[in-house]
Amino acid sequence: MKIRSATPKDEAAVVALWQACGLTVAYNDPVADFRFAMGKPGSDILVSEDITGSVMVGHDGHRGWLYYVAVAPSERRRGLGRALVAAAEEWLRQRGVPKVHLMVRETNQAVADFYKRLGYDPMPRINMQKWLKP
Repeated sequence: MKIRSATPKDEAAVVALWQACGLTVAYNDPVADFRFAMGKPGSDILVSEDITGSVMVGHDGHRGWLYYVAVAPSERRRGLGRALVAAAEEWLRQRGVPKVHLMVRETNQAVADFYKRLGYDPMPRINMQKWLKP
């Protein structure tokens, strides 16, 4: 299966995939997220050739992050999610990023076992946030 960087023409299909997978929330604009992350030195969006899977990957120079890991429901359990995570990890490795993090919403606990099988462990941390108003 071929995994590549997303292009602007992939935007609608990728956002639709994120929505179909239940990864979007009212307070995040997935179109803005796509445009912000695509093809930058510190971030990218990797997709399967047929856009049935995606992962947004980024880093701050010390730790990498995975976002919007999505596989179309009809394509699950065939190795695409594993391949996307591996491609994102390799993207980070090539940039010298020593570790990778991801967050799982409490409402999406079912996916935690998938990540555990890929070697990810829960981190005893408190995530805090502050919205920066323009």
